[in-house]
Amino acid sequence: MDIRAMRYFVAIVDHGSLTRAAEVVCVAQPALSQQLAALEEEFGVPLVHRGAKGVRPTEAGKTLYRHIRNILRQVEIAGADVRVAGSEISGNVAIGLPTTAAAAFGMPLMRAVRQRYPQVRLQLFESMSGYISELLNQNRLDFAILFRDTASRAVEPEPLASEPLYLIGTPPGRTTRSATIALKALDGIPLVLPSGSQGLREVVERSFAKAGIALNVVADLDSLPFLLAAAREGLACTVLPASSLGESPGAEGDGAGDGDGKGDAEGGIGRRLILPELRRTLSLCWPRALPRSNAAEAVAEILREIVAVRIAQGGSLAPPPSPAAPAGR
Repeated sequence: MDIRAMRYFVAIVDHGSLTRAAEVVCVAQPALSQQLAALEEEFGVPLVHRGAKGVRPTEAGKTLYRHIRNILRQVEIAGADVRVAGSEISGNVAIGLPTTAAAAFGMPLMRAVRQRYPQVRLQLFESMSGYISELLNQNRLDFAILFRDTASRAVEPEPLASEPLYLIGTPPGRTTRSATIALKALDGIPLVLPSGSQGLREVVERSFAKAGIALNVVADLDSLPFLLAAAREGLACTVLPASSLGESPGAEGDGAGDGDGKGDAEGGIGRRLILPELRRTLSLCWPRALPRSNAAEAVAEILREIVAVRIAQGGSLAPPPSPAAPAGR
């Protein structure tokens, strides 16, 4: 199996059609079919299911696809590093950003990369953290921003900052314009939260369990707009960082002491700092299976600088927990 055959197989799986894959890789369909048949003969198992609506990978095909994607990515990184050795940094850098992180850091990162490294092409994937984690585990990303501080066999986190979580929305029966709310006051109130695969959900579940209070999740919403809309309409409250409201982490009025409950008073979404504080850790996460390209390291350094500036501005972002604290390393 050579590199060309690998690329052909990826195209077949990605497009689910031999005809479309042949067009993309610029070869005749019979030749592509022969390459596929040769791969199946080499491995001794069917790699795709063929049907009237196209082709889809078998379990063996899915396994081969994952390995081939990793191999092609490493070949791409190796080629880029060799070409730019001793010259200007260039190449593709794929980054995963959860929605709240994208809102806070996406545009500053793009501006800085364009200014310093015009030959670097960014690929930004914005989604909920669960999907970003899947892409990272599949080695589809050079790195990602995730809200975690524990390492795994597949991912090595580099903590950059931490931020507090707020109750967004107005709890039933609460009319005071307080800037804070006790965690125990959230016992049993209706909440909408991201699903269990998201880092924020894990923080909330762990904190409620430790406090011995009931977590009443009335809907799992893996969408920031839906979470905010539910809170805005009074259907349920949610728990999010202040940056989810479109406020930069270092912006004026984003700290715990700004609060006068102004969201309630001005017709927006009320937010209250939860006490004792629930904090989540913002980490730069690297896939262990991929080498770090020069371009990825350069972009990551820019991101570190952006986060450090936000911390220095004195908003809600704070330095990450001390390395001495348990971090799963």
